[in-house]
Amino acid sequence: MFRLTYSEIVEKISETTKISTEEIDELVADKLEQLSGLISKEGAAHIIANEKGVKLFEEIAPQGELKIKNISTDRRSVNTVGKVTRIFDVRKFKTKNDREGQVGAFFIGDETGKIRITLWNDQADKLREIKEGDIIKIKNARVKENQGFRELHLNDKSDMVMNPKGVSIEVKESTFAPSTRKKISELQENDENIDLLGHVVQVFNPNFFEVCPQCGRRVRSEEDYNCQQHGKVTPIFSYVLNASVDDGSGVIRTAFYRNQVLRLFNSKNDDFLKIKDNPEEFEELRNDVVGSIIKVVGKTRRNPMSNDLEFTSNLVFTNPNPEEEAKALK
Repeated sequence: MFRLTYSEIVEKISETTKISTEEIDELVADKLEQLSGLISKEGAAHIIANEKGVKLFEEIAPQGELKIKNISTDRRSVNTVGKVTRIFDVRKFKTKNDREGQVGAFFIGDETGKIRITLWNDQADKLREIKEGDIIKIKNARVKENQGFRELHLNDKSDMVMNPKGVSIEVKESTFAPSTRKKISELQENDENIDLLGHVVQVFNPNFFEVCPQCGRRVRSEEDYNCQQHGKVTPIFSYVLNASVDDGSGVIRTAFYRNQVLRLFNSKNDDFLKIKDNPEEFEELRNDVVGSIIKVVGKTRRNPMSNDLEFTSNLVFTNPNPEEEAKALK
């Protein structure tokens, strides 16, 4: 069985029973007290769901295929089906052992969400056959987490079926579960899936670092660059950037990793990497962003050095719709 987070369990109970999330939290607290700490908060929520007749896993599709929002890193192998919403180019790489390979990616979606599919080596050749709007059935994919997001990775043991007969998919417009709007002054440690709306008041220089070209994990060099999973590799560069966001109630330092940096600056990876060797080119980008209004979805953490709350961006919108944001504030 795959794992749901506490908030996902509470959301499912609330949707099914129409009981408010506050009431469910109270029921969970009572259950924890009743069981004298012998069960986790998530376990208590499972018991409440069972008592209320709520089936937490009813969204598993036939033939063992998971709905996208139910895909979890607890599963070693996953089957799912979705409609192609975006396709990325294939990129070739070479390790220090002179082993060559290639990697490509695309997104699929269903009525519960979207997820990135990463294809390695021979699997990447199949991207030439795929176009947006195709329906793809994924078999035996491995689940990984990358900067807070789940991804499906396809290797030699995985398979794809294109446009299976009798299958139609309606894609959920939003890529992620609904976030909760908070003011910066209301943020608490370990808040997740929170969205902030504010002005960028300061942008710090980006930091570039080496990562494995195959899995994207950070690698460090003593004599050679070694990846725990792939051994000696010839690294590529990724990057992180910090900015201060002010919403009138407070200011918070916010971290943006590679994909969100590109969204923030409306840039492409190859263009942004040029800044590593020509840092003076960053000033123009910085000036374009400072003073702009953005919506950032992410999570909080406490900096162990400064003890300040900081925000990590999982998604950034640079042109938030004023009408939609006005509704969110009500």
